[in-house]
Amino acid sequence: MTSWYDAAQVCMNGHAINDSFKQHPNLNQDFCDKCGEKTITKCESCSAEIRGHYNVPGVAAIGFKYNPPKFCHNCGNPYPWTKKGLEAAKELAEEIEGLKPEERELLKKSLDELVKDSPNTQVAALKFKKLMSKAGKTSANALKDVLVNIISESAKKLIWG
Repeated sequence: MTSWYDAAQVCMNGHAINDSFKQHPNLNQDFCDKCGEKTITKCESCSAEIRGHYNVPGVAAIGFKYNPPKFCHNCGNPYPWTKKGLEAAKELAEEIEGLKPEERELLKKSLDELVKDSPNTQVAALKFKKLMSKAGKTSANALKDVLVNIISESAKKLIWG
């Protein structure tokens, strides 16, 4: 028997509901119990199932926390929770008073790269850190709260250590 991914059920805000949608249907929910949003199991762009628990015959994985992916493995498009997080971060960037308009635009562009894990992530992280030092602690903390669940692990390490 070969290994396989079960489908995951995730709400539109990115809360993991069930990482074993097919194997454990008793855990499925139509709506999220954390935020009330509807749940999905497929990419809205291409209808590929959201990858959930990776099943390996004969191996039991215990104690692992499932984190929903940011992008679809099949079409590469961002999932709704990634889009919503970026939109919220960009909206916050517009509200930062300590930045000039061109710095706000630079910040918004860097946010797109922070979500990805690419060669540009380091450059974007450096720009982000510089701009946040100008923005002040309150703005930096607000952006951190929005970004913590959507930016790449490498970006988190570069920005917050």
